[in-house]
Amino acid sequence: MNLKVERYLDQSDRWPKEGRHILAQFDTDSIVVYQAYRPEIGRFAVENGRLGGPHFSCGRMSWIKPNFLWMMYRCGWATKEGQEVVLAVRLRRKGFEAILRRAVPSTFAPGGGNDHAAWRKQVEQSDVRLQWDPDHDPHGGNVARRAIQLGLRGEALKAYCEEWTISIEDITCFVHEQRDALSQLRLDALITPKEERYPVEDPSIREQLGMEPL
Repeated sequence: MNLKVERYLDQSDRWPKEGRHILAQFDTDSIVVYQAYRPEIGRFAVENGRLGGPHFSCGRMSWIKPNFLWMMYRCGWATKEGQEVVLAVRLRRKGFEAILRRAVPSTFAPGGGNDHAAWRKQVEQSDVRLQWDPDHDPHGGNVARRAIQLGLRGEALKAYCEEWTISIEDITCFVHEQRDALSQLRLDALITPKEERYPVEDPSIREQLGMEPL
């Protein structure tokens, strides 16, 4: 497996305890996001280095999650129907940042002079949806920190599949191993992908995403 990993307990101490943060594994040029699919979609993605094939619909919104534990909560550690294969998708950072610039919140946040009609128009026109959800601990419990997920459709999804994806890795076996550690109540043995706060430095993008100032 190409992901860098670390003991969960060691790195969780470094993570912020609350607020809206993008926790992810990244380097100068790339960032890893996670998706979970049925086996036939996962096999095609790994074999071809991109999402697609007869079982994948480009007409539906496809959600990506930079945070590993949020993906584990969503897919039940690869046990939920239709989410049995977990993919680690390495993206070009310029593509991920293009996604962030195009993101529109899925729900309207009143106050601060926000206009509901203008927000509705943005949602209809945007090809990227933004959601901040409670992050989760390894056992699925909510934590105060928020985790981001981004829904792609239209041109954004096409670019994600055809231009921005560098590589796709099936990490399902790793997920099963860590699920087994949890089932034995061995939190001290849990290994997760190494994640840090992703630096969103542009103040206008941070404001658009609803993140706290740096």
